[in-house]
Amino acid sequence: MFTIQQIQVITGGSWLQQADNAPVYHLLLDSRRVMFAETSVFFALPGATYNGHDFLPQLYRLGVRNFVVSSASSGMVAQYPKANILLVNNTLLALQQVAAAHRQQFTLPVLGITGSNGKTVVKEWLYQLLWQDYHIVRSPKSYNSQVGVPLSVWQTDATHNLAIFEAGISQPGEMEHLQAVIQPTIGLFTNVGAAHNEGFAGMEQKTLEKLKLFSGVQFLIYCADYDMIKQGIAKARELFPGQYDFISLAWIKNINPEKQEKVPENIVLQAHAVKTGNGTDIAVYYQNNPGFTISIPFIDDASIENSIHCCLFMLHLGYSPAVIAQRMAQLAPVEMRLELRAGINNCSIINDAYNSDFQSLAIALDFLEQQQQNSGKAVILSDIQESGEPPEVLYGKVAQLLREKKVQRFTGIGQGLASVKHLFHGIEANFYPGTAGFLQHPPYFYNEAILIKGARQFAFEKIVRALSQKAHNTVLEINLNAVAHNLKVYKSLLKPATKVMVMVKSLSYGSGSYEIANILQLHKADYLAVAYTDEGVALREAGITLPIMVMNPNPDSFNALVRNKLEPEIYSLPHLHRFLDYLKHSPVGITFPYPVHIKLDTGMHRLGFEQADLTQLREVLGNNPWVQVVSVFSHLAASDDPQYDDFSEQQIHRYNKMFSFLEPVLPAGVLRHLLNSSGIARLGAVAQMDMVRLGLGLYGVDTTNNIQHLLANVSTLKTHISQIKTVNATETVGYSRKGALSRTSHIATVGIGYADGLNRRLGNRRGCMWVRGKLAPIVGNICMDMCMLDVTDIEGVEEGDEVIVFGQQLPVQQLARWLDTIPYEIFTGISERVKRVYYQE
Repeated sequence: MFTIQQIQVITGGSWLQQADNAPVYHLLLDSRRVMFAETSVFFALPGATYNGHDFLPQLYRLGVRNFVVSSASSGMVAQYPKANILLVNNTLLALQQVAAAHRQQFTLPVLGITGSNGKTVVKEWLYQLLWQDYHIVRSPKSYNSQVGVPLSVWQTDATHNLAIFEAGISQPGEMEHLQAVIQPTIGLFTNVGAAHNEGFAGMEQKTLEKLKLFSGVQFLIYCADYDMIKQGIAKARELFPGQYDFISLAWIKNINPEKQEKVPENIVLQAHAVKTGNGTDIAVYYQNNPGFTISIPFIDDASIENSIHCCLFMLHLGYSPAVIAQRMAQLAPVEMRLELRAGINNCSIINDAYNSDFQSLAIALDFLEQQQQNSGKAVILSDIQESGEPPEVLYGKVAQLLREKKVQRFTGIGQGLASVKHLFHGIEANFYPGTAGFLQHPPYFYNEAILIKGARQFAFEKIVRALSQKAHNTVLEINLNAVAHNLKVYKSLLKPATKVMVMVKSLSYGSGSYEIANILQLHKADYLAVAYTDEGVALREAGITLPIMVMNPNPDSFNALVRNKLEPEIYSLPHLHRFLDYLKHSPVGITFPYPVHIKLDTGMHRLGFEQADLTQLREVLGNNPWVQVVSVFSHLAASDDPQYDDFSEQQIHRYNKMFSFLEPVLPAGVLRHLLNSSGIARLGAVAQMDMVRLGLGLYGVDTTNNIQHLLANVSTLKTHISQIKTVNATETVGYSRKGALSRTSHIATVGIGYADGLNRRLGNRRGCMWVRGKLAPIVGNICMDMCMLDVTDIEGVEEGDEVIVFGQQLPVQQLARWLDTIPYEIFTGISERVKRVYYQE
């Protein structure tokens, strides 16, 4: 804890205003995450799409009174009379300086982890392996960025006796700042690979930059099989004498000392891994000690490497081989995401069932708070593993956090929580000694968003299954982080003042309407657009407050449209007159003039006013008090195709001419918009105007291929293998005997068919699915509920294996090419019986 006066000294900032010497317990970067306003300090970070300084009025209204800013507007002091306001040159640097000063107050051992991959898994596995013996502070989730690291280190307090922080960088010059914040005493370099290569001149530069985290550490754990790491260490010692005098704890794999193979010098551990089907046995030879074996329940190479890193760290701490082997056998997969899925009784389930600690609870509660589709909010929480704090203190903070987040119902599971029932006053609460008791007599949940968060030993996955809507084995997973990322990519192509309207019609291109709209509202989209009124009504009923344009409002739906404050697209004179007639005779309570959007037809010839309509349109708009035009727009027919750029230019010219004709009767500030996703990517420099309409690009598909490399995959359609059969070459597979075989084959039946939206034309080897890292052709005709794959050439395939229909590994664009169609058709064709599972990492 610091006072605001101490933060002024740490940062070297100057006072714009000092109201008092307030204590500061919390660092705040996001106006949507205010929990303890009076004891927080807000750092106004500027960004590519948002500027933290713009949110000061909102934060002040919420009770925040401590601000660190890098620019001062006129009247700022008068606007916030009770605030402490510090002016610094760089608010990000100030945040890091405060966290670094906090870190200096503690002398505990600190493990700093970096590398291209595996940082979060190694950190979480070490927590699984060591929590029984240490009170560990660690990075929540994958908080390893320039802002994530300071927030992670700030969690450290006097109860902790081991810290584990990860650090990630994307360009030169970043790691020095993170090193100053973490100040590790021991380092772990997981590996070096191609991730974020675009920010560096080459692999050597990236390795040297990552090594800067380990300047001054006493020991460094790394795999000496990576030549780039070894060469980087040698180069760093040459360039910076005295800064990298750590003792190397280097290990190598696949060398078996029993065969007396030659071992390089300075190797402290040798590992020899043998995969055994469902797991891996790893023979470990540490220094001059007798060898021992650990077994892990994983067979992938990345997990083997990560587990050896963990093993070596435990050996360095002095753990015995027997304890290491016993705990390694119990390693569990690391869940780095929060899942949102449909629950029973109109509930929504947020699944975070494998991790229970105070730091990540705050993150999960932020996600819970974002959900507005249910009338209530509930939390099911297990005992928190060893925190070093007395139960009264720890669960007192938990209870206060729940009250701050306005959680109405709480269920505590475990002896620790049951012993402090009295702390949860003001919340409807019930308690169970264990998970079994809850499952036998669960509370009744209805129309609630339920966060389920528990330590792994409580087996909360059973609670998730019990409260989830029973789901088809085929699911569409939607990555909400990817949605937010793609929105940010497109915003980065726009001028700061340009607004973004996002298309969420047709269930957001199959991804789900409310869930996508909610994340867009959270990340400050300006407008939403739906095709029909009932889509907009559903969003309003789910708590979406953004302005919503309805693109094809039927006159029969005008009443529902106006009642829900939806804004119609008006595309013809008859349509306009019908809406005006409705408004003139509408029920009392409507505020006039009512907002409308005027659609012009500049060459698409779908909907819209044509040139011949404009004189009459101008006359009607100029002589009525009933409507106010908030935007005038059109649609480019071929913005994705360079061969039609001349036609696109004609459309832009026609639009400008038509708009100029209407402009005298339009209100000031009317928005002009013409560009869709492909138009933003290709024509933003010439036709950006006041707003753009983002559609398919939000979902990770760039039809121009100009910015595809910048976009993240949003949707993954996946299923599982139900059965595998060996079928003789003389037999056939599927209906009408279309699946002829040329050899004896292994045929896997998977649980997806044309009733799920899988196009039948993908059958008979036209399309494939992704199984264990390879393409498996679809054999024979696709059935209603299932189809068959030829997995003959794929090793190790088993019943229950995951199958990717499309996703990161098999892009939806490839399916579109096989079908000679467009990704829109594939996305929107996915049946509603395929359950959508939303997750946030």
